[in-house]
Amino acid sequence: MDLMEKSKVMTHEKFGEKDFQTIIGNLLRYGVWISLSVAFIGGIIYLMHHGNDIEDYSVFKENDRNIFEVIGTVINGVISGSGEYLIFFGIILLFLTPVFRVLLSLFSFMIEKDYLYVIITLIVIGIIITSISFGFSH
Repeated sequence: MDLMEKSKVMTHEKFGEKDFQTIIGNLLRYGVWISLSVAFIGGIIYLMHHGNDIEDYSVFKENDRNIFEVIGTVINGVISGSGEYLIFFGIILLFLTPVFRVLLSLFSFMIEKDYLYVIITLIVIGIIITSISFGFSH
């Protein structure tokens, strides 16, 4: 094996930045499609069961619950096959897609030993966690 063949073999074995970019791109693409599919299926189920209901918009119902109660309720609703909670689950998946992208970027920067971007990504994750926490606790 000459030097050119060895370098080709070594480049194929090493997991590089281009591989992470492909994974991140696929994560975003498939995350959006999966979340849209779940919400669409939930919408169909909801309309099958509640298509003729008349909603009373004169009464506003505020739900002042923490994030864990909301997630628990949504998971129980999805398990029971509720169309409304399938729609909520699709929306949660849509919100989580870019969050997973940030987490995947963090691992990418850690593998590349690019510590400046690791710190920046940790700050972004901290901002996301803070905004979610304060968004659910009035």
